[in-house]
Amino acid sequence: MSRISRRKLIKAGLAGTAGVSGIAVAARIAGQHGLIPPDFGGIYGCGHTLTYAAQRLLTRNSNAREFRRSQISKTPHPKGKPPKGDEFPRLRADGFREWRLKVDGMVNRPGSFSMAELKSYPTRSQITQVICEEGWSYIAEWTGVPLSHILNLAGVLPQARYAIYYAMDGWVDAIDMDDAWHAQTLVAYGMNSGDLPVGHGGPLRLRVPRQLGYKGLKFLNRVTLTDTLKGVRLDSEYSWYAGI
Repeated sequence: MSRISRRKLIKAGLAGTAGVSGIAVAARIAGQHGLIPPDFGGIYGCGHTLTYAAQRLLTRNSNAREFRRSQISKTPHPKGKPPKGDEFPRLRADGFREWRLKVDGMVNRPGSFSMAELKSYPTRSQITQVICEEGWSYIAEWTGVPLSHILNLAGVLPQARYAIYYAMDGWVDAIDMDDAWHAQTLVAYGMNSGDLPVGHGGPLRLRVPRQLGYKGLKFLNRVTLTDTLKGVRLDSEYSWYAGI
């Protein structure tokens, strides 16, 4: 069966079973094609699976909407608080010159990258919207290096399925490789033509514009490639997949 016809069959199966036999049957179809999210268990598991599978099949290669410069919000909503302790103020006082982004796990060339190195790589700017699960949103210009460029430098192994990302303040989250490789997923160090403010997660933030705002972890300092999220404690109390 061709790739196109197989996808049509899966889409039809998901839609049909969701309407006729319930989302549990649709979830089983998703499982047959490797489209089960890590939070598939529990009372909402079937719904999480159906959402993830349907969005991956229908929007895998799509982009988040990009806006005009005139649409940038005048008062973007800053919510990040600096990490506690002495290390962050010390790094900040030195202009974050010692800040490192570590990349490890299922890669051929694990290593770390300084701010100067990250800023020397190909730059992308995008004007996209942060949409919060709490109901507020804003539009801003984000500048950084595509995560895909960093992953290529590290040499991701083919069996990697997830990118786990860590923040200096202790928060942990993860995305699948579709979003990790996506051109709009940025390791952002700039915002609205300036450095990324601390209130927005500076000096580094992962920007994932195809998902809700909580997937854009602030104070980013490590990315780990893995084939499983079992045993990994993710901090968000919301769904693992937050596609928009």
